[in-house]
Amino acid sequence: MEQKLIDEVSDRREAHYKPYGWHHWPDYPWMSYQFRRALGETQEGGGAISEIFQAGARIDPSDPESWHREWLRIGDRNRLRGDQAESRGHVVTAQNCWLRAVDYYREAEFWLEGEDPRRLQVFDKLEACTAKWGSYLNPRLETVRVPYLDGKFLYAYFLRSPVNPAPRQPVLMCFGGLDSFKDEMWFMVAHGAIQRGMSVLMVDGPGQGGTLRRHKIVNRHDYEVPVGKCIDYLETRGDVDPARIAMSGSSLGGYYAARAASFEHRLAAVVSHGAIWSVNELWGSADDSHGLAGHIRWVFGVKSMKEAFEKGKDFVLEGVIDKIRCPYLIVHGGYDVLGVDQAKKVYDYAKAHGVNVTLDLVGEEETGAEHCQHDNPTLGQERVNDWLADALGIDQKALLGG
Repeated sequence: MEQKLIDEVSDRREAHYKPYGWHHWPDYPWMSYQFRRALGETQEGGGAISEIFQAGARIDPSDPESWHREWLRIGDRNRLRGDQAESRGHVVTAQNCWLRAVDYYREAEFWLEGEDPRRLQVFDKLEACTAKWGSYLNPRLETVRVPYLDGKFLYAYFLRSPVNPAPRQPVLMCFGGLDSFKDEMWFMVAHGAIQRGMSVLMVDGPGQGGTLRRHKIVNRHDYEVPVGKCIDYLETRGDVDPARIAMSGSSLGGYYAARAASFEHRLAAVVSHGAIWSVNELWGSADDSHGLAGHIRWVFGVKSMKEAFEKGKDFVLEGVIDKIRCPYLIVHGGYDVLGVDQAKKVYDYAKAHGVNVTLDLVGEEETGAEHCQHDNPTLGQERVNDWLADALGIDQKALLGG
């Protein structure tokens, strides 16, 4: 079993830089991972560096309540600043504040138990800030409810690219993973797609965001089902090119994307932004003390890691991804703290079975070597979306007037 960097014991107790980015609390690697994630997303508008370090200085990493309190503090501060700026007509400042608040609220709810009522309270604030930010975009952000199963729906956002005059634009469907959802997709992949002339559909699939928090819909291994429902929805729109619908899935979403593309052949291109061959292999010998055990139990709809492993038997790509027909990209950090072997297994298997697959392993020197490029998400956006633009036939020079 591959030794995961997140499990390594550091010989330094103070905060320091690692090949995968800034390591804030070496004795608390899972807290440090989430801090690194927030720090990286500042460069995509998801925060301010000084505020991140201010919160970090006030957090006791052994106390998840202090984590919640300090992120909530700066989230509320930015939300109120945004509201005040809007009341004065200072819309750009308001948008900046609301976008920072979105990511701060994501952090604030992170370590709360799934059924803690504060989780939905904070998530409601988060979505309200996204909606206010998006109301001043041109084109405006659309709040979407994608018809799903049993009369339920998937929460999503749709946004057209302002740089592409085509009446029907190519579109990227963006899915998160175990602990990311539609609102965070802006900081991870969606912003880069918009810049390159693609519309985006940012989705809370089963086990994610509002779909989990409100409908209690947990995840499923056969993600071609919700992805197919999203494609069905997109095909009803007159502003989407149905022949150029792509999908990106981040982290556990990397499994979802590969699985969906194996059986949903309406996809024109697919990206595993972080690849997973088998969730059970990824978890290894994890028990209920694992750093993300609470998230895993909640998202998988189980009461223990033992039950999670039982459900996880179906979350494997062997005998699946040989069916992918569209171009397939894997973007994976070369020092991913959750491991690199999984990505290599996915690539080797796909390649051996004739899939048009590309592996982009990001090294430490250029940064972006962390899981899903959390240490440098802009680089991740570039690697994912330049490949997508090529795969979907988008001439960036012509589109942007070069």
